[in-house]
Amino acid sequence: MATKLTTKAEDKGTYVVTATFKDEDGNAVTPNWIKWTLTDERGNVINSREDVSVSSPASSIDIILKGDDLKFSDSPKRRLIIRSEYDSSLDDDLPLNSQAEFEINDIQWIE
Repeated sequence: MATKLTTKAEDKGTYVVTATFKDEDGNAVTPNWIKWTLTDERGNVINSREDVSVSSPASSIDIILKGDDLKFSDSPKRRLIIRSEYDSSLDDDLPLNSQAEFEINDIQWIE
């Protein structure tokens, strides 16, 4: 089940999602790798943001979405899917996956 974020993003603005990673005991863990994908509620990839690699994995990261990532459309809901793997005393390469959903506020631009 996806975490529903309560703060809405602004159309074509900036939105920061902080992701934290914990092992099977609830302790902070640094994954071996982290990738994320941004989709609309129908699963369509937004702004070519598919399997974006995080260059410096850490136990907490900020994913910065901006501009066309947050362009309001007929599908104003977004889903941020985060995939990663970590090693523990139980085994290596354990999957650690999550997703978050949020909405975009429509701004009526005057041009």
